[in-house]
Amino acid sequence: MVAVIDIPAKRETLNIRIKAEDRGLIDRAAKTRGKNRTDFILEAARQAAESALLDQVVITASPQAYAKFLQQLDKPPAPNKRLLKTMKKTAPWDRK
Repeated sequence: MVAVIDIPAKRETLNIRIKAEDRGLIDRAAKTRGKNRTDFILEAARQAAESALLDQVVITASPQAYAKFLQQLDKPPAPNKRLLKTMKKTAPWDRK
């Protein structure tokens, strides 16, 4: 039987210059989350980085699939009870 030892990955250092009031704000926010400053900043930065990258996702499609997609977008919605009810209502900006 072989023992498996979980060795944590080496952490790198990241230095930033920050205004005292920003550091105080971050420290107070970290405390409310039960985290230290480093963990709080790392979590916030990671979430921002993931969000920025997800905004850049590219979806590729063949010209035929793209044409079909556009065709579907251009089709008017099929009538249904909720749509008909909505279309009969007076718009809020037209109400007196």
